[in-house]
Amino acid sequence: MNGLTSAEAAGRLKQYGPNRLRPALQRAVLLQFLAQFRNPLVLILLVASGISAVTGDLPGALIIGLIVIMSVTLDFVQAYRAGRAAERLALQVAVTATVLRDGKPCQLPVTELAPGDVVLLSAGNLIPADARLLEADDFFVNQAQLTGEPFPVEKKVLPTAPAGTAAAPAEAEAWALDALDTVFMGSSVVSGSARVLIGRTGSASALGQIAVSLNESAPPTAFEIGTRRFGLLIMRLTLLLVLFTLLVNVAFHRPLLESFLFAVALAVGLTPELLPMVVSVTLTRGALRMAALKVIVKRPSAIQDMGAMDVLCTDKTGTLTEARIRLERHVDAAGQDSPQVLALAYLNSYFESGLKSPLDDAILQHSEIDVSGWAKIDEVPFDFERRRVSVLVQRSGARRLVVKGAPEDILRLCTHYQDGTGAAVALDATARSRIDALFDSLGREGFRVLGIAWRDVPMDHPHAVVSDESELMFAGFAAFLDPPKASAGEALKALADSGVAVKIVTGDNELVTRHVCAQLGVPIAGVLTGTELAAMNDDALRARVESVNLFCRVNPAQKNRIILALKARGHVVGYLGDGINDAPSLHTADVGLSVEGAVDVAKQAAAMILLEKDLMVLHQGILEGRRTFGNVMKYIMMATSSNFGNMFSMAAATLFLPFLPMLPLQILLNNLLYDVSEVTLPLDHVDAEDLAQPKRWDMAFIRNFMLTIGPVSSLFDFLTFYLLIHLFDAHESLFRTGWFVESIATQVLVIFVIRTRRNPLRSSPNRWLILTSLAVVAVAMILPFTPLASYLGFTALPASFFGLLAVLLISYLLMVEGAKQWFYKHLTKA
Repeated sequence: MNGLTSAEAAGRLKQYGPNRLRPALQRAVLLQFLAQFRNPLVLILLVASGISAVTGDLPGALIIGLIVIMSVTLDFVQAYRAGRAAERLALQVAVTATVLRDGKPCQLPVTELAPGDVVLLSAGNLIPADARLLEADDFFVNQAQLTGEPFPVEKKVLPTAPAGTAAAPAEAEAWALDALDTVFMGSSVVSGSARVLIGRTGSASALGQIAVSLNESAPPTAFEIGTRRFGLLIMRLTLLLVLFTLLVNVAFHRPLLESFLFAVALAVGLTPELLPMVVSVTLTRGALRMAALKVIVKRPSAIQDMGAMDVLCTDKTGTLTEARIRLERHVDAAGQDSPQVLALAYLNSYFESGLKSPLDDAILQHSEIDVSGWAKIDEVPFDFERRRVSVLVQRSGARRLVVKGAPEDILRLCTHYQDGTGAAVALDATARSRIDALFDSLGREGFRVLGIAWRDVPMDHPHAVVSDESELMFAGFAAFLDPPKASAGEALKALADSGVAVKIVTGDNELVTRHVCAQLGVPIAGVLTGTELAAMNDDALRARVESVNLFCRVNPAQKNRIILALKARGHVVGYLGDGINDAPSLHTADVGLSVEGAVDVAKQAAAMILLEKDLMVLHQGILEGRRTFGNVMKYIMMATSSNFGNMFSMAAATLFLPFLPMLPLQILLNNLLYDVSEVTLPLDHVDAEDLAQPKRWDMAFIRNFMLTIGPVSSLFDFLTFYLLIHLFDAHESLFRTGWFVESIATQVLVIFVIRTRRNPLRSSPNRWLILTSLAVVAVAMILPFTPLASYLGFTALPASFFGLLAVLLISYLLMVEGAKQWFYKHLTKA
């Protein structure tokens, strides 16, 4: 079959919809905007302003409505732009499939597949939809997500199966999960290759029908939980202050509607409604900056996890080495060069149908080997428990099983070896010891080694099975070199200096890995092998994992145990992997990292994709994660200090003032202007010392900062109240105007003190932050002198007030700076 034409595919896509498990409802922009009004506080304000208009205060009601709409629009525009940018980045690493369209193979996003498409599958691919096999070659799949069965299942073309047509595959008879000739969305190809006919896509697939999704939401990260807890803390404090204010105003017999509007406006001022937007914009900006550093972020919240990461687990191939593997030597049991070892290795790699490793690619570079007389009969695919692959081949009336794999396992299965003349010699203890010594010497020289063995079988031997891998003839070793990466030593030092411990988790043996580490100048603190790890229980592993930085000959399940042990010790763990066997570890790690050339299952499991497998690129990504976290924390520290202090002062002022300290619309305007000043915060610079070590969410830090800086803000507010009443004999309008200006000035300009641990004069803020902050303060000062003043309840301020404001502002900023320095010295660890 040649699959669909482009026109047929377009028609099918229109009929069946995109191949998504749960098609995303792309709401119109207007509907997305209207969804912003679901905030209960916004709805209460709009209803209250409507009541105000009905009772006669139409100008005030219109202004309140306008301010609310402007605030919601500001939040929506920023979040919408951030969302679109994140989607564009995700498309760069979307999973694709090889599809026959118009008779030619092409790469298309899996969402564009339609019933009737013919797809080519190979090891490492995710199966994009429910499909029937048209052709299969040693095709094994893992469908644990559907059946719970962890072991690979072989799929075959049934000779009795009706030939599929592209006409109506989606209406075919019921699909059984145990059918040999069907594969299902969500499964992955372990080995072999196949050509399949797509039958059911999207929610019509078996996976869609049981409501299980590969893309289901991940559990909330520590950062997401922290922001949620912070929001709940502020909301509780807000509720208490609002109820207090409402009760005081009712007790003093003030107008009920005005008191209610004041309380709701106060709640709006206290609510960190800008936090989701600040987080969204900051993370997206971080994702865009990381894209420029060749790191594509699939899940923006993982950026902060990257900044908090203090342990990175990685293989050495491609990260510590160049991943330019060459077959340097092929030696027999005596250590002499052997053409037969090369020929046997080439036979095995050539006929292997599973995912080719870089070692296979290096072997297949020797194209001078002639395999034209050989035919493949069967194969026992590679798996990470056996650590070997066998192919059964035939030539000139003889059948031979050729086995290639980990030297220790190959030697264990051998009973004989060939001497220099080609004669078979029994593999006794002396010979084993000599061959082991040869293996160790190759490892010490930095060679990665594969063992090669074989055995002849009768011509009527129909299939290759695991039990055939016994009583083998040892042929020799294939030895490969992968030179250390020049930049790796520098990158490892940079990671260590940044507080990230790198642990090498590899399937290679200890001697080879030690050789690479020695060339890179990496000190080895401790070594644990897969054999030793298998003998440990989880408690013992947790006790050892801290002091070990080299894990050798480990299988995928053991990698997962290592990550879980590190997490149990309180570490935030990153894992860098690109193979089929890495998917479980990528899921388990706090930060799953893969590379552009990785297999589909690894890319799907990862939160970030490195366009270059380079630890220096990763180091830059870690710093970007910390920069992002730093800017989010600035907003939170602002919200818990000056902003909260001002709103607390406003609530407390209702106790001793015979009038409301600010009108509801003035509070809303104050909040809008403050929000505008914070929009550029995601662009701000972060000091080098704040990037030096991993950063985690710390509610105790936030609480203590609020209790340290918040009272300073309230103190200056009360001082402003006193001076306005006693120096200026301020009436209601003048009092509200003066405090509005003072409140905006202190609330906005304090960002230049709070944004850094340093002396503010020694830390450079982003120019856009400077411009928006100064512009907002200037607007607040000018408003009382504009025609809008009467509508907003403002009155012109005397010139002497601005002199007093300058003194108050300088004193306030100096006092906050002093409190900040005391806080960092006495109430923080660093």
